[in-house]
Amino acid sequence: MKRIVFLMMGIIFGFLLSRAGATTYDYYARLFLFQDFQLMFIIGTAAAVGMVGVRCIRKYRPSSLLERSPIVLEPKPFTKGLIPGSLMFGIGWGLAGACPGTALVMLGEGKLGALFTIIGLVMGTYIYGILLSRKARASRAEPSEQMTPEIEAKKAG
Repeated sequence: MKRIVFLMMGIIFGFLLSRAGATTYDYYARLFLFQDFQLMFIIGTAAAVGMVGVRCIRKYRPSSLLERSPIVLEPKPFTKGLIPGSLMFGIGWGLAGACPGTALVMLGEGKLGALFTIIGLVMGTYIYGILLSRKARASRAEPSEQMTPEIEAKKAG
């Protein structure tokens, strides 16, 4: 049942993205050339709706529709990787002429160029996972900074 609900929601969302022009390469080009701000209006509207939604979730603490479990929003910490990651995201978006969120809808419309965006998304996610796991392994391999009582006694004495 859940799969059908999510599939229907995805189809409706994809249809709305397509009707709004968010899957048209020319709209992206005109946006990044500062010639047409239709997509900026769509993005701004989505951000505003999202902000209102998050505010309502925090204020009213609703439960999810399908599982009836409480919705919990926890802030994510700022990390230094967010800045270069954001720059890479923006550059990729501009070069591809497609938002990663609309690439599957573009493919559904028959725009085969979206395959390159999707392949880039998958490769980037895979590389990120590899780098993150290497970083986690390296941090586990480092000797512990914690001092045992014996070491503390030797340093003090």
